[in-house]
Amino acid sequence: MDREFLIDLFADFGPVTIRRMFSGFGISADGTNFALALRAGLYFRADDETIPRFEAEGSKPFQYQTRTKTVTVNSYWQLPARLFDDSEELAVWARSALAAAQRAALRKPPKARKAKVSTQKAAGKKVSKKKRVAKKAVAGKERVQGKKSPS
Repeated sequence: MDREFLIDLFADFGPVTIRRMFSGFGISADGTNFALALRAGLYFRADDETIPRFEAEGSKPFQYQTRTKTVTVNSYWQLPARLFDDSEELAVWARSALAAAQRAALRKPPKARKAKVSTQKAAGKKVSKKKRVAKKAVAGKERVQGKKSPS
């Protein structure tokens, strides 16, 4: 699948952003990734609410092989082939996939933010420690070259 084909496929759904990802494309709307277009096919985001629809169509979850095992990604399911010919129904499935992706995003805990250095003292200690290490390195070089280091 190429980018132009995907743009045409999602025409009834609305504007999508298509970005290179792995061996294909990630497809998103409103900043939320809801589909993957890979060599193996087109996969939509799914959750407990939407998986029964995929199962009823005989679809399977996304899988890939590692050297030692087959990994199943139960959050992305293959789009039924019949939907490639029905852009209106594909748009309905895409909206469901977007909703599933948005529900998943709400369930994720917020990313922890790194604490900023609250005082300049902490930053100063790091710098002064670096300076001490540098001075020792210079002093060590001078001893090796036969010079006496100033102490």
